[in-house]
Amino acid sequence: MADTQDTALEDTITTKDSVLVSNLKSITAGGVGGVAAVLTGHPFDLVKVRLQSGQFPTMSSAVKNIISTSGITGFYRGVVPPLLGVTPMFAVSFWGYDMGKRIVSSYYSGQDTTTFSTAQISSAGFISAIPTTLVAAPMERVKIVLQTQDANAPKSTIGAVKRILADGGLSSLFRGSLATLARDGPGSAIYFAVYEVAKRELTKLSGAKDGELSLLAISTAGGLAGIGMWTVVFPVDTIKTRMTNTISEKISMGQAIKSIYAKGGINGFFPGIGPALLRSFPANAATFVGVELTHQFFKNYT
Repeated sequence: MADTQDTALEDTITTKDSVLVSNLKSITAGGVGGVAAVLTGHPFDLVKVRLQSGQFPTMSSAVKNIISTSGITGFYRGVVPPLLGVTPMFAVSFWGYDMGKRIVSSYYSGQDTTTFSTAQISSAGFISAIPTTLVAAPMERVKIVLQTQDANAPKSTIGAVKRILADGGLSSLFRGSLATLARDGPGSAIYFAVYEVAKRELTKLSGAKDGELSLLAISTAGGLAGIGMWTVVFPVDTIKTRMTNTISEKISMGQAIKSIYAKGGINGFFPGIGPALLRSFPANAATFVGVELTHQFFKNYT
């Protein structure tokens, strides 16, 4: 009897350890992918935010201004908040996706995640956005404030955080959270669904054997996932930027929508979509390559 209890206890501990290890691997892989994404895509993101906030009318004018005032390094203004927040944000996103797959799998009586339908993958992707919003909302708030304020505004991450807290308190740091979830919920559903389906089909075309990684398939699928996501959720991202690009002025989602529409009509919801789509392919290609290579490393060496 005692032996049976000991065996059961060992099985329970092993299961818990395996779940913990799996979570840590997901977190680490997501962090690596996120760093790759930021370093690849930040210059495009900076131009997108400048256009969305109404500071410049065209992509070329925004690029010329950045170069003339700050040089090439100016394209990395505001990069510290996403770099500091990218590990938890992407780590939580990919961890949330793995958790989402487990939740969906349990709902379907333990169905193997490799046989998920597109709808099941989308459901897991949507679930991943819920915990991610708690990390992404304040990080993006600080980043956007740094990217859009004038020369006299705080230039450091700490300075921006202090000013945001001083003017509006903790709730001000989380301004735009609802818009972030409204963007990232459907966005993540599309993101992971496009990636999984595209990777599956492109890997078949590449002729890669079972268990082998096709970097071309992964990077192409990742790029397509980014483009698919941004094409659909871009208007929501514009609304979020309008809600979060001021330090003290509080703007509701409804006010932001009315303001954007009054100024530019339907087209007003799409300023900066060019840089966003230009950024999305290489940045998300880099993200998934980083994630998949990290998982492959764990598979081979742990």
